[in-house]
Amino acid sequence: MANSTALSADQDRVSLAAAEPTIALGALDGRYRSAVAPLVDHLSEAALNRNRIHVEVEWFIHLCREQVLPGLPELSSDQIDGLRGIVTSFGSEEIAELGMIEAETVHDVKAVEYFIARRLDGLGLGELTPLVHFACTSEDINNLSYAVGIRDAVEQVWLPAARQALDGLSSLAEQAAEVPMLSRTHGQPATPSTLGKEIAVFVHRLGRQVRRIEQQEYLGKINGATGTYAAHLAAAPEADWPGIAQRFVETLGLTFNPLTTQIESHDFQAELYADIARFNRILHGLCVDIWSYISIGFFKQIPVAGATGSSTMPHKVNPIRFENAEANLEISNALLDALGSTLVESRWQRDLTDSSGQRNIGTGLGHSVLALSNVTKGLKQLDVADEVIAADLDSNWEVLGEAIQTVMRAESIAGVEGLENPYERLKELTRGRRVDAEKLKEFVSGLGLSAEAEERLKHLTPDQYTGLAASLAKQFSR
Repeated sequence: MANSTALSADQDRVSLAAAEPTIALGALDGRYRSAVAPLVDHLSEAALNRNRIHVEVEWFIHLCREQVLPGLPELSSDQIDGLRGIVTSFGSEEIAELGMIEAETVHDVKAVEYFIARRLDGLGLGELTPLVHFACTSEDINNLSYAVGIRDAVEQVWLPAARQALDGLSSLAEQAAEVPMLSRTHGQPATPSTLGKEIAVFVHRLGRQVRRIEQQEYLGKINGATGTYAAHLAAAPEADWPGIAQRFVETLGLTFNPLTTQIESHDFQAELYADIARFNRILHGLCVDIWSYISIGFFKQIPVAGATGSSTMPHKVNPIRFENAEANLEISNALLDALGSTLVESRWQRDLTDSSGQRNIGTGLGHSVLALSNVTKGLKQLDVADEVIAADLDSNWEVLGEAIQTVMRAESIAGVEGLENPYERLKELTRGRRVDAEKLKEFVSGLGLSAEAEERLKHLTPDQYTGLAASLAKQFSR
């Protein structure tokens, strides 16, 4: 039986849902708002409406500039500035006004049309009210608005965050380029590398994904209710509507999609989200590796003044930045993968699954941006524990077995006798056993190698057996 003094479900409580100012439901708009706030300018509902106004205004200007219809005036520079001012002045009051219009129309794009029309009289363009949203279906405006918002969010927010994290990672790779480190394959001691080379692998992989994302095309269309320019031709049959549409889409800084249904096919979005998700997965792998290096002491974490690592264990400095990043990368990918698979399908000409899905783009990118912020901060709190790394390496001399058996093979090929079965002989000596420097040197002395090869192997130590790791780290750390 429940404790009678406990708060029961039906007791009166202050409603948090009714609290003012309103309380965010999700972590991105609450706890982590500061890390993802720049995305609000591009992928929030308000930003979408501002982009819709931008597209409608530019279409209005474009039609006048190209004199598509008889009777269209040539707009003055003041009128063009005034039209574009509707976009640049879009703020809190305008958001509220647009919301009131939408409450009446129960249609977001129609509300934008009426919002713009209200302002034409003040620009001396009242007689051109019918030109607002001319020959457009809602998706003509929406697809271009989303494309502009996604492009700006990626180029102005996500990519800078990714580059900042990469810069921190590059610096770490350069700093640790020559720090010898025992590698582990299957979690077991393996041929040494350098810490910097292992970090540089991630710099190289992540950098490649960034370059792919930098080359992303952002597609758009403005071809009517079923992609046929039917209404356009009905109004102006002599106009080159595909050419007019292409020129307009390109003035927005987008790539023209010449053939669609009612909706732009969203293939570019699926491509973009797949690339960002792949970047996220590589970054997730980095976080796991860094966490593991911290766990075995290869990195020391620099304590943050005043921070608490554990509520009961005061000695702890937890790798929370990398753990937080892991979780947010997983959430980001769940959303990006869902968007990528959903958006490329449509029932015949149109259904609203894409519209509902696209409202979560900001959330998907937001969790990735939050992860990048945590990785950037986490990297700044790492200090290479050279002495721990060196001790770990020095206690695993058996990793030189690979070098010895490979030299034996080369000597045998060169004609030195008595070096049969090199792998098997090293396996018998080293597999599952601890082998120190003296045992290895004793083994090498009894092989009958050439004097030069024997001398080379006797002077080889685990910290010298790193091949080209240091030079590779320096080459690929940027």
